[in-house]
Amino acid sequence: MSTGAELHSACETLAPLIGTWRGPGGGHYPTIDDFVYLEELTFSHVGKPFLAMTQRTRNGDTDAPLHAEVGYLRPQPNRVVELVLAQPTGVVEIHLGRISEENDTLTVDLRTERVEGTRTAKPISEVRRRLEVTGNTLVSEMWMAAMGQPLTHHLRAELTRA
Repeated sequence: MSTGAELHSACETLAPLIGTWRGPGGGHYPTIDDFVYLEELTFSHVGKPFLAMTQRTRNGDTDAPLHAEVGYLRPQPNRVVELVLAQPTGVVEIHLGRISEENDTLTVDLRTERVEGTRTAKPISEVRRRLEVTGNTLVSEMWMAAMGQPLTHHLRAELTRA
């Protein structure tokens, strides 16, 4: 997705992400029951040196809304990337990561430098996110340290380009 603007040269490596992706996922965490969900993840640009990211999930059983996030992927020199992400739960994540390409697969691996929350947000101390694009398939994974638990795998979705 784009506004018709030319993709900024800083974002060329991230171009395989651009578009809307949809598909099923599953979640687990020591403090909650396992669950299934449907995810929609959109990356777009306006010609500036960043990609906008919008994520929405729905309950895989009832189709009720579950979660949403909005943010920006900000490529930096030497295949470094930053992610700034806000959630309606009162959490803001600031990530630093690396971009790699191997065998027609783009991988963006991110770890939080900071996680901040409002007074009413659940305490989250660390997050790791990984996006892996091969052709028209995007695998999105997330690990989280929260609620007194160590960094633990939490979510995995396999999405296809819409």
